[in-house]
Amino acid sequence: MMRSDPIQDSLAARAGTLFAAYRAGDERSMADLVALLTPILWHTVRAQNVEYALAEDVMQTTWLALVRGAESIADPKAVMQWVLVTAKREAWRVVKADRRVQPQDFEDDDEVFGAVEASPEHAVVEASGHDRLWSHIARLPERCRELLRVIAFADRPDYASIASALGMPVGSIGPTRGRCLAKLRAQLDADPQWEI
Repeated sequence: MMRSDPIQDSLAARAGTLFAAYRAGDERSMADLVALLTPILWHTVRAQNVEYALAEDVMQTTWLALVRGAESIADPKAVMQWVLVTAKREAWRVVKADRRVQPQDFEDDDEVFGAVEASPEHAVVEASGHDRLWSHIARLPERCRELLRVIAFADRPDYASIASALGMPVGSIGPTRGRCLAKLRAQLDADPQWEI
């Protein structure tokens, strides 16, 4: 029997409570819901290989879809799952559209022809390094994985939001992050194929 994750359960329960309050007419609850779910939503969107600027658009589209479709969600407790699935689908749509060939504007010939693209070899090495890094992160304790994933995808991490999302005291985020990074550094140092 699989045991449920208390952090996710408490996060989903709090999200459900806020969403139910929003649907009951408390407009401020939506702002609280956005603050609560933004760290995990941001990680989810960025994990779909969405560029930073596009990820912001995906997040905005997701929240707008929630506001527009609020009454279609039968159980308020399902709001966190609904938001995550909607964000993933929007991220996939955006990535697919972004990969299409776009016409170039050749007015600035110097910029276009002066740009140097990375070689395929460089791209493969860089991708391999990312894969190796994430494989080491996957071996960290669950608390470390969650914290590092959320912090890694935040431009300026808001410790209060992260603490709320992960069910941690605000004061423990910095020290926990330091311990997690030390564990990751030790793993990378022990990996003969890891190079920086």
